[in-house]
Amino acid sequence: MKMPFIKMHGTGNDFVVIDGRKRSVRISKKLAQRLCHRRFGIGADQVLVIASSQKADVQMRIFNADGSEVEHCGNGIRCLAKYVTQEENGKKTLSVETLSGISVVKLLEDNVRVDMGAPRLEAKEIPVQAQGRVIARPFMQDGFQMEMTCVSMGNPHCVIAVEAVEPFPVEVVGSQIENDPFFPNRTNVEFVEFVSRDRVKIRVWERGSGETWACGTGACAVAVAGVLLKKTGRKVQVDLKGGALEIYWDPKTDHVFLTGLAEEVYRGEIEI
Repeated sequence: MKMPFIKMHGTGNDFVVIDGRKRSVRISKKLAQRLCHRRFGIGADQVLVIASSQKADVQMRIFNADGSEVEHCGNGIRCLAKYVTQEENGKKTLSVETLSGISVVKLLEDNVRVDMGAPRLEAKEIPVQAQGRVIARPFMQDGFQMEMTCVSMGNPHCVIAVEAVEPFPVEVVGSQIENDPFFPNRTNVEFVEFVSRDRVKIRVWERGSGETWACGTGACAVAVAGVLLKKTGRKVQVDLKGGALEIYWDPKTDHVFLTGLAEEVYRGEIEI
């Protein structure tokens, strides 16, 4: 059986997009792993499945490279929205249902902008094994003395400031933090170098996918953490391996807005 797919990326964070609105699609853990495999499959950080929704224009389901299903993806939702709006003759605004709620996506002239909603800062909402908010909390990992700030953007994030992000051993430390019992649902980990009040550099260890070239929810979490730590203003450019994202945390609505590119790479079919 052949399954059509679209390969897309948002700032280097790449996806296998499957349109399940017209045909039944069941993504098992094993199939998601195979599709994402960069030697034996198509190759991607995540699989995105478009489905019909009773609450929004469409529904988005997200499967990591390890086969686990997750709540939200800021880069993925931009790619999905661009594909859907192109298929529907230039519609400029789309509501998308995810496991973390409904997000509204707007296509701009060159970029795609997502209303990611309000960040969740209370420990039980992230979730983490703590009380109240976790801001600049000291901890030791693999011999490194660090401070963590935890944020949920519909999925859990642990933001850690470092002096220089490029030489930092993200693969080692990120993997350990992802699976630490402090995070009952595991966590995404962002290592951030604060360059100025309006610019940061980050590397991201994504839960279930390893280090990726970009993470939209992670960029939002870093922008929120920057404000909480008094390191940045509410509008910040986030530089990642795959390029830059613009994040704005609106003080009036408390919503975080994510703006960046979304691009189709190619279309094809794969035997499943």
